[in-house]
Amino acid sequence: MGSMIDFKRPDGSTCKGYAAEAGKGKPGIVVIQEWWGLNDQICGVADRFARAGYNALAPDLYKGRVTQKPDEANHMMSGLDFVGASDQDIAGAVKHLAGMGGKVAVMGFCMGGALTIAACARIPGIAAGVPFYGVPPAQLADPAKIKVPIQGHFANKDDWCTPALVNEFEKAMNAGGQKPEIHRYDALHAFASERSEAYDVKSANAAWERMLAFLGKHL
Repeated sequence: MGSMIDFKRPDGSTCKGYAAEAGKGKPGIVVIQEWWGLNDQICGVADRFARAGYNALAPDLYKGRVTQKPDEANHMMSGLDFVGASDQDIAGAVKHLAGMGGKVAVMGFCMGGALTIAACARIPGIAAGVPFYGVPPAQLADPAKIKVPIQGHFANKDDWCTPALVNEFEKAMNAGGQKPEIHRYDALHAFASERSEAYDVKSANAAWERMLAFLGKHL
């Protein structure tokens, strides 16, 4: 359904991304990749949003690199300029979608979940955020600075984005005067990814329906 496009970053350079469009005036969703890169799984999520009536854009944060190997994915994630990814690539995607005439939300999985939270704390013009099993380090984003609605989806059996980390995130947002909508699932990390051995169809479907209701309310 979608295709690769070039869009402008705030610094004037360009970034590539996978765009799936629902039409002018429709609300927009920035879909942020996992540590594997901009693969078919993430492009499929963008297509799914387009079918649901949203203009979706998934920026290619790794500039064409994709892997299925955990060690390589960890290496690419570790080498990513997270500030640049947030303040340039994701910010550019937000502006591109806003130019199509609707409000814009940001969502992502794993690394993309962490960047979703960071973007909501750092980038103006975002109407809402939906992170899946990812929380950024405090030096990248202070949750207390988030002033937009957040709906988070997290796994209770997660040794990367641990329940304790999620509790700290929720507490920090509460300290900033916000009350995020946090959903916790009796599942493993990556439960929403059809490509993962941890995929849990019941949890994934529940999260998707809750997310669509949340986005419908705030966009």
